[in-house]
Amino acid sequence: QVRLVESGGGLVQPGGSVRLSCVVSGFSLRSYRMGWYRQAPGKERELVSSISNDGRYTNYTDSVKGRSTISRDVVKGTVYLQMNSLKPEDTAMYYCKPTRQSWTYWGQGTQVIVSS
Repeated sequence: QVRLVESGGGLVQPGGSVRLSCVVSGFSLRSYRMGWYRQAPGKERELVSSISNDGRYTNYTDSVKGRSTISRDVVKGTVYLQMNSLKPEDTAMYYCKPTRQSWTYWGQGTQVIVSS
């Protein structure tokens, strides 16, 4: 059974850091490019970062580039997103899933709130 379970979010002060985790089951991380997405209140969901199925290539949207790192542990079936120097505009619900457009299943997400 396919599952995506995100965790690691919370209330963080501006300038702080979070490490988001996404545990997958029912498929191998070697089979898909994985992405971290976020959806802020009143905004469309956007792709924040992705990592290739071989783990060699990563991409970041401009707004998080230079202060975020995506990584994975294939054995643990886990994808991570380390975000530093957090800003209020990073406040959103964060989700992970394969970037393939035909993949329509989403996990429950993890909430990140950046506020003092």
